[in-house]
Amino acid sequence: MSIITGFHHIAMKCCGQEEFEKTVHFYHDIYGLPIERSWENGLMIRVGESFLEIFNDGTDKPRTGFVRHFAIQTEDVDGCIEKARAAGYEIMEEPHNIEFASDPPYPARIAFVRGPVGEELEFFAEL
Repeated sequence: MSIITGFHHIAMKCCGQEEFEKTVHFYHDIYGLPIERSWENGLMIRVGESFLEIFNDGTDKPRTGFVRHFAIQTEDVDGCIEKARAAGYEIMEEPHNIEFASDPPYPARIAFVRGPVGEELEFFAEL
């Protein structure tokens, strides 16, 4: 048995207050994820059993790194994409069903959106 029990949080650094407010608006206001705690230069938004930690004091612009995207579990992939579309965000991949070639097969419905600071966000529903 592993001593690791799951992800605690994913951290995002916004470049200034405007990006910070736009990011909080995206995750909190558009999707209704609750703000769990806040401090002078950031806050934590609850995402299921984990958190999204958002800071307002970043100094570098987004760049591609080792993390390709992060996935948020949902029961309504299509609804999540419609909320992003209505708010003017780039839909990178429309909702569609897939089946991972695994044993046993792993069916899911997925879609991708580019978030407020350039993050690639996957909405994921197990079928």
